[in-house]
Amino acid sequence: MTYNLLKLFHIIGLVLMGAGLIGVWINDLRSRQATDLIVFSESVRNIAVFYDGVVVPGAIILLISGSFMISDVFGGWDFIQIPWLAGMVFLFAFEFVEGNTVTRLYFMRLRRLTKEALQIGSFTPALQHARAENVPSFTHFLDLPMLFLIITLGTLKPDNWKIFTIGSIISLLIATLLTISLPRLYPWNIK
Repeated sequence: MTYNLLKLFHIIGLVLMGAGLIGVWINDLRSRQATDLIVFSESVRNIAVFYDGVVVPGAIILLISGSFMISDVFGGWDFIQIPWLAGMVFLFAFEFVEGNTVTRLYFMRLRRLTKEALQIGSFTPALQHARAENVPSFTHFLDLPMLFLIITLGTLKPDNWKIFTIGSIISLLIATLLTISLPRLYPWNIK
């Protein structure tokens, strides 16, 4: 019974985190299309709402339920010998750290710069410069492919590192392609 409850909480955490990341993704794309400061600021505010209100609680539920399942079902640190589980834990830890440092700090700065621009009444050079930064865009575009890889590992449960390796490479390629191509679709130097 304990395992089934932990699995239920894990699925709830996954649904919350996935839904939140999709909400962040959609609002980020909307902010890239926006040429109106009010529309842009609403998209940036929605990014914060989805991130803080849905992604973070989902990630916390995943962390707690996953830790208990690993401890209870997989013998604690013995999980390192199970490729699919070790891969999931590594990717989750990487995304948790990256998401709460690079991506989260970037969106917090973007929100602050947007508030400053609203007070002035127009897009500021600092806001335009921040929006054009590649590293935060890359880490943001990496979130969903990595989540899909984590889900793939947990569903297929491979007994080797092949899917982890190939999936990681594909995720990095997708994030790179999006980082390069999306700014060209939505030029952001607003006059």
